[in-house]
Amino acid sequence: MGIAPTNYRWTADSKTVYFNWNPENKPKEELYKISIASAKPVKAVDKEDEKLLATNFIYNKDNSLGLIEKGGDIYLQNFKTNKEIRLTNTMERESNPVFLTNGDVVYQLGDNLYEVNLKSAETKQLTNFVKGKKANRPEMKPLTDQDKWLKAEQTELFDIIKKRNAEIRGGARGAGGGRGRFGAPTGDTKSLKEIYADDKFLNAVTISPDGHYITYKLTTPALNNHSTIVPNYVTASGYTEDIPGRTKVGENENISEGFIYDTQKDSIYSIQLSTIPGIKDLPDFYKDYPKELEAIKKKNEDRPVNFFGPVWNENGTTGVLVATSIDNKDRWILKLDASTGKLSLIDRQRDEAWIGGPGISGFFQGSTGWIDNNRFYYQSEATGYSHLYVANISSGEKKQLTTGKWEVQTLRLSKDKTTFYFTANKEHPGITNFFKIGVNGGEPIQITSMKGLNDITLSPDERWVAINYSFMDKPAELYLQPSKPGAKAVKITQSTSAEFNSYKWRQPDMVTFKNRYGTDVYARVYKSDNPHPNHPAVVFVHGAGYLQNVHFGWSTYFREFMFNNLLADNGYTVIDIDYTGSSGYGRDFRTGIYRHMGGKDLTDQADGVKFLVEKYGVNPKHVGLYGGSYGGFITLMAMFNESDVFTSGAALRSVTDWAHYNHGYTSNILNEPFNDPIAYKQSSPIYFADKLKGNLLIAHGMVDVNVHFQDIVRITQRFIELGKNNWELAVFPVEDHGFVEPSSWTDEYKRIFKLYENTLKK
Repeated sequence: MGIAPTNYRWTADSKTVYFNWNPENKPKEELYKISIASAKPVKAVDKEDEKLLATNFIYNKDNSLGLIEKGGDIYLQNFKTNKEIRLTNTMERESNPVFLTNGDVVYQLGDNLYEVNLKSAETKQLTNFVKGKKANRPEMKPLTDQDKWLKAEQTELFDIIKKRNAEIRGGARGAGGGRGRFGAPTGDTKSLKEIYADDKFLNAVTISPDGHYITYKLTTPALNNHSTIVPNYVTASGYTEDIPGRTKVGENENISEGFIYDTQKDSIYSIQLSTIPGIKDLPDFYKDYPKELEAIKKKNEDRPVNFFGPVWNENGTTGVLVATSIDNKDRWILKLDASTGKLSLIDRQRDEAWIGGPGISGFFQGSTGWIDNNRFYYQSEATGYSHLYVANISSGEKKQLTTGKWEVQTLRLSKDKTTFYFTANKEHPGITNFFKIGVNGGEPIQITSMKGLNDITLSPDERWVAINYSFMDKPAELYLQPSKPGAKAVKITQSTSAEFNSYKWRQPDMVTFKNRYGTDVYARVYKSDNPHPNHPAVVFVHGAGYLQNVHFGWSTYFREFMFNNLLADNGYTVIDIDYTGSSGYGRDFRTGIYRHMGGKDLTDQADGVKFLVEKYGVNPKHVGLYGGSYGGFITLMAMFNESDVFTSGAALRSVTDWAHYNHGYTSNILNEPFNDPIAYKQSSPIYFADKLKGNLLIAHGMVDVNVHFQDIVRITQRFIELGKNNWELAVFPVEDHGFVEPSSWTDEYKRIFKLYENTLKK
């Protein structure tokens, strides 16, 4: 095929793009560069040229100074003098540097924060987090009357006792002197409050820009969870070795609490998560379990949440938290009153399926931030599509900046905070382009215009874009374009091999059809120039569930793209469907599989076959399908529950029982096995194994740490006990979830092709 360029990054002066590339098919890719003044890429000198690359500095208010962590030390860059100062030089790692509004620098060393006064060169410790419990340390017993009398007598009799008492009161024998990480010894310092972590994990230590408040989280680790193991049989030692694995869905989760340390009052108090509006609202699915619902209502407990931040505005007057409920049904944008720990609502997104979509997540902060000291931006699916919103924290007013039946997919605020840059599929669900819009709203201005997928790396001065551009039959290449609407994009690289270019790759038909529920479903169709007399067809089912494969760009499923061409060469019509649950089509399509995987996502495959029969003349009695991971799961469900539609199927690295998959992905869609068993039983192929009628090939890597080989072993035993025929299992002893060895890929696809040749053409 050739190897496409990757990992684009700009130099600080925005004049050169560096990227990794391997046009000469060497054992290892190399560093290349291209100047905006020249259209010819040249090899770069790794160590020398890497120094010129733009760095993600943390800037002070006027952008004259920047902070960066390099190799575990903190550096200060003066952009006016172009001088770099090393602030720390230790064996330990310093991280997370920030500027305070007074011009000082704060960084984290270990668990604690330290403040550097750039004028005096003094370093001061700001926190004193202590592992363990206070109870483990010796405590002073209360003094009895006799103790008090003896202590007073000692003071009265001995001058040395009087002297030492005076020194303690003066601080000379307090915390003691210290040496700063930057500059001279700091001298005597005031003793810091000890903050005990107990048996919890300390994380997310953050200081407000004015230095007034320090927030942190203490996380109680989940107990009594069971980690899985994956046996590795082909090892250098000759012994079977166990690979430590993940937990399964439904295991206990870590629970975090938030705290605020008021540095001026030297006091600590909790972030009051109980003040979140709707914290006790229960998901609707519990209505299917009335007895359990009644028990939960009696407990009247707050739902546990994950939270991120606070994100502080520039002057440090306001902090904003992003919180998501552990049950995946709510996402809150919350204003923190740091003086009390109370929270007030800025925005709430409730979804009875699960919170998700571009720029929105239960696992990270999402696309959020401050425009100025009053306006906070975020993304929401409130309209059914992920769009950009701005909330005025002072007035409470909210404004939607983008709108339409399309999604804002990536988002960034310009350096001067006047403009948002974003990628979106505004023209067509399968075409991604680059846009900009003012922070006050208006009509989005389109910057790129090439039909396909445009993945953007914006230059530091925001005047140029490096575009990773691809089309259906053309793998990604580097293009350069001025960051202006109507500007021409210039192609820089040519990566495909002579062998790849010698074949006339098909540009599949981009089609839509109505599924049985009246929804438009997008698909690619690979037509055969010489259909076999039986007019057979194959459905390819992409993996990952929430993924888009029906677009005008080069597919990440490039092997399957080539295999679909091979099938078309041999007389098959192939359809590749963005079924219900795929990304790029808004909230309703995204959540259409809630509580029933193998529901609408499966019937979309059957409806796609009906479309092929009506529009492409396919014989409905000669249809197969294949797919890996989620695609393998759908293949199994199709062979069990749509056996009248599909004659043969190849299920690769398939989930067979969702109760054995991971928590983060599965609990979003199906809740948890112990609280929603209905969802798991109607969604797991193992419960429908008795319905197998057609010809089934199963292929699985034995060291798959994602979908464990145990999944296939369990359903294999079901087939044996059920006395099922016409199925076979191909195992790949050295392969993980994504195969690596070319011989494994070749073997797998030879088996799939043989299955179709033997069953769909006869």
